[in-house]
Amino acid sequence: MRLDRCLANAGLGSRTDVRDLVKKGQVTVSGQIVRDPGYHVRPDQTGDVCVNGQCILVRHQIHLMLYKPAGLVTALDDKHLPTIASLVPAQLWRRGLFPVGRLDRDTTGLLILTTDGTLGHRLASPHWEVWKKYEVTVEGAAFTAADPLLFAHGLILPDGLHCQPARLEIHASHEASLTIHEGKFHQVKRMMLATGRTVTQLHRQSVGSLELDPALTPGQWRELTEAEIDSLYQLVDLRLEQHS
Repeated sequence: MRLDRCLANAGLGSRTDVRDLVKKGQVTVSGQIVRDPGYHVRPDQTGDVCVNGQCILVRHQIHLMLYKPAGLVTALDDKHLPTIASLVPAQLWRRGLFPVGRLDRDTTGLLILTTDGTLGHRLASPHWEVWKKYEVTVEGAAFTAADPLLFAHGLILPDGLHCQPARLEIHASHEASLTIHEGKFHQVKRMMLATGRTVTQLHRQSVGSLELDPALTPGQWRELTEAEIDSLYQLVDLRLEQHS
């Protein structure tokens, strides 16, 4: 990997910023000053890249969890509405970070951001059947004991869409958890509407085994742990060492 890419991947700035660090002699590799931004850092040297004497963590891919707040569009640019782009430092977006799937503007909760296109595609694709759990509050008809079986059989919506089996757990008369592995347009809202209910609050709690960190508040993010990353890669049959 090029030295300037190693430094940019570590969040030390844009390619232009890190090239300046290199040219000023502030970067060492295996104890030797390197002034060439294009210097090839071998895999066995990635632990020995230092800036001003401080070794850095070289990351090939970036994986974040974001607690999406209501009111923001799941996009990096929109001419009319605020987006999630403002929540994450610009240098990370420049690395090619993108959201895995979309949450509606008024939907809150877990949003995965990654630079790995293959991982993102598989996590969002119905083919891989990655279960996503939503906490739902509705108005209209109260939930009944018959509803979990109805959702488990697969709803047929008024427009003819045949939904795959889903898991409904009732918490109160108008509150439930719904777990699905599809991601059709407004699917949760359409499923509830088809059963005589209107969604008033929708919150995504988990994607596969990855749970939204309770320590995060709306608008906050953190990097995924190694264990969380490994779990996501295993979920969609990818080898972590080939994509990290």
